[in-house]
Amino acid sequence: MTEVRTRVENGVAVVELDNPPMNVVTLTLTRTLDGLLDELAASDEVRALVITGGGSRAFCAGSDIKEFAALIGPEGQVLERKLNLENAVYDKLAAFPKPTVAAINGHAMGGGLEMAVCCDLLVAAQTAKLGLPEIKLGVLPGSGGTFRVPRRIGVGRAKEMMLLGEPIDAATALAWGLVNRVVPAAEVLATALEIATRLANLPGKALQACKRAIDLPIVDDDVEIVRQTLQLSEQVFEGEDVQEGVRAFFAKEKPRFRHR
Repeated sequence: MTEVRTRVENGVAVVELDNPPMNVVTLTLTRTLDGLLDELAASDEVRALVITGGGSRAFCAGSDIKEFAALIGPEGQVLERKLNLENAVYDKLAAFPKPTVAAINGHAMGGGLEMAVCCDLLVAAQTAKLGLPEIKLGVLPGSGGTFRVPRRIGVGRAKEMMLLGEPIDAATALAWGLVNRVVPAAEVLATALEIATRLANLPGKALQACKRAIDLPIVDDDVEIVRQTLQLSEQVFEGEDVQEGVRAFFAKEKPRFRHR
């Protein structure tokens, strides 16, 4: 299973995450998305892109915590086995040369929200929850959330989301500027497709230039920000708190962190 489906209609590529029930990000999903983004970026048939969780309960509930066991500790090599590739793929989505729209059909948590904010425009279901709960596992958002989310909603609100790890509802996300539209759940994909189709019919070169121009003040710093964030992620994955966070997650218990 590739865990990702794709189709092209009216110049719009629809990328559907297909890892039910919660569309968690696995290494397989990340590798598939990596090659797929290259293909779609090079395709003359594709003039805009929509990414969605399809008919699943979530847009994407973040990383597959079952994969964490092999990543914890100095021997876990979280950067080599997961985060280097994940950041490269998310950067590829953020730098996709054509307009991108995230159709957030359900909850977008952790790496799922980090993926969504790589898109130019975000459409969320009224029932969706959006959050960066990594702190509750003893880690931090390691795939761009620490700089892409603050750029959308400001440092103060981003710290509230990341330090407390509590999700916000779609109405709050709209008020904060994290998403662009909130619609009934049944209309999310249709709304995203309508927006993407409009974009696909606009001048492609001008759209690409506009995206590059908007990103000019921040693009030069991303590599260094990613480098430093990956160092922090590696440090926390070497600690005991992530082991306790993962244990408590599966035991459905409150974690007993060391608090130091």
